[in-house]
Amino acid sequence: MSTDPNRLEHRHERRGAQRFEVNLPLAVHFEGRTVPGFTQDLSGRGIFFYAETALPEGAVVELTFTMPSEITLAENMPVRCSGRVLRASASQAGQRSGIAVQLDSYQYLPSNEPTAQFVRVSTGSAAGATSGPEPR
Repeated sequence: MSTDPNRLEHRHERRGAQRFEVNLPLAVHFEGRTVPGFTQDLSGRGIFFYAETALPEGAVVELTFTMPSEITLAENMPVRCSGRVLRASASQAGQRSGIAVQLDSYQYLPSNEPTAQFVRVSTGSAAGATSGPEPR
């Protein structure tokens, strides 16, 4: 019994590129507003993420997040991507939409530029919230 060493590569070619399953916070910029989301998986050509908004197919979006070192093979790197929505699942009340975006371009950002400043994780309570400047 023999196995074809190229079989797996062909499957990846059909999908477009190697995919990495990573859950990262990201900011979704669309038509002048920004909403939080998180990734499910990403590749060099595309990204699948969840967000608390519905996006129409064909919509142009910009995404900012920190690419993990497992993918860059160096250090964690802030990145800004732009792309087009290929498909989006309809969001039901209180649920997130699953959104697939084909990436047209991306650029690495200076490491001191915040990438997910718009992302907020809801914890259900405001415990720990303070007013005034943060201690350094």
